[in-house]
Amino acid sequence: MDGLNTLVGKVTMWLILATTLISAGNAIVRKIFDSSSNALLEIQWYLFAGVFLLGAGYGLLKNSHVRIDFLSSRFSDRTRNWIDVVGILAVLFPFCVIIISLSWPLFTQALESGEMSHNAGGLIRWPVYGLVPLGFALLMLQGLSELIKRVAFLTGQGPDVISGEDVKSDEQKHIEELEAVAARKLAGKS
Repeated sequence: MDGLNTLVGKVTMWLILATTLISAGNAIVRKIFDSSSNALLEIQWYLFAGVFLLGAGYGLLKNSHVRIDFLSSRFSDRTRNWIDVVGILAVLFPFCVIIISLSWPLFTQALESGEMSHNAGGLIRWPVYGLVPLGFALLMLQGLSELIKRVAFLTGQGPDVISGEDVKSDEQKHIEELEAVAARKLAGKS
């Protein structure tokens, strides 16, 4: 589950680049040639939706979701893990099930009918409708993985993956490497 959401998370990073390039290209064409494409505008929206819907599971995996650190930092590791277990079971899973069950019929209906955008030159709608149940299914799978990790910690069979101690993101490690290189260069010039 972690590997799947990591792969999907990396793909969504490229969707951000694609969205940015399409948006910039569309703005340039509109400014220079006074022309625009509804299809390009809509694909921007579709890709933007894909980033958030498909990237939610990756956000949960990387523990980058919203957490009230002011309160969380005051709790013990066990309490934080218990809060996560309760939150996953009482909020995340039911919410994902509700969204999947409500969005699936919209997706299948749009797929069967071939629903199109009402805008001239617009796109078919079922791909973006399909992102909703897919994104929430990925989020729910990652929730299951996180639940397993929390229970493993609480039963003494695994590490505390949310403690934050000695756990640095790739970005934090990269910044520290850059700072170390800069410090060596400054030391060499002195």
